[in-house]
Amino acid sequence: MSAFHPHVARWFESRFAAPTEVQRLGWAEIATKRNVLLAAPTGSGKTLAAFLYSIHRLVSLAAAASLEDRTYVIYVSPLKALSNDIEKNLRGPLAEIEALASE
Repeated sequence: MSAFHPHVARWFESRFAAPTEVQRLGWAEIATKRNVLLAAPTGSGKTLAAFLYSIHRLVSLAAAASLEDRTYVIYVSPLKALSNDIEKNLRGPLAEIEALASE
């Protein structure tokens, strides 16, 4: 988790014992800033893998006062899963990371 911004790493470590295989392997690929397709069984953590690395990048840019008003992330999700993806893997972690950062 050392590759993540400290607030993001602290949030993840407070919620999970360790990254799943798809997260560990996915983060290494996502860090290269190439397009990445994560394929793994349901419940393996692939959505959080995509969102968490993106959150890390945004938090890091914001902390460096380098966050611009532009699109940084494009995430493609099946419509059926979109609402859950947004709530569980984006809004929830963002709110919790923000709370940790303000402590």
